[in-house]
Amino acid sequence: MSAVVVAPYCAEWPLRFAEVKAELLPVFAPAAVAVEHIGSTAIPGLAAKPIIDVLLGTDSLATIENKINGLSQLGYEYIAKYEGEFPNRRYFVRAAAASLPRVNLHAVVLGSSFWQEHLAFRNALRSNASLVAQYEQLKLQLASRFAHDRPSYTAAKAPFIEAVLASAQPGANPSIEGTASSPLRGLSSAPHVKR
Repeated sequence: MSAVVVAPYCAEWPLRFAEVKAELLPVFAPAAVAVEHIGSTAIPGLAAKPIIDVLLGTDSLATIENKINGLSQLGYEYIAKYEGEFPNRRYFVRAAAASLPRVNLHAVVLGSSFWQEHLAFRNALRSNASLVAQYEQLKLQLASRFAHDRPSYTAAKAPFIEAVLASAQPGANPSIEGTASSPLRGLSSAPHVKR
């Protein structure tokens, strides 16, 4: 199993995302699509696995499925094995090459729960430096604890993510640090929720 490597924030990550977005848009033309930078590399200042996560939203899964060959020509491999767990997402990976980081492309219906939750999490962190610091501390702890166990690393982040999403609901307290719902509380007993 590959090692979990969390790297210091790199100012190049948003630039790499912009390049990816520019190459994706023509593949889907003339269909209307939205392309967003998600995941830890989308959060200024946050240490992250050096992988650019991209969220692509369009009108239907059929629109995405009709573009599998076009994405393949750009080097994206369609990974169908996760569709049982995420039936409303089509997942593609472009391997790292030279100075370009790996890209994970999550293609979904625009406005779906997958779309909304990923943007809500990103936006909550982008607007709250305290959450960024907490998440970075957690990621570094977990990368050390699960250095060669990526599924456990990912699962152990789930309570934090769920707490942030819960706090992002309308009327919720946007800062969860120091409260009973703080994502760092109970870390050692956190269930390994698959996310």
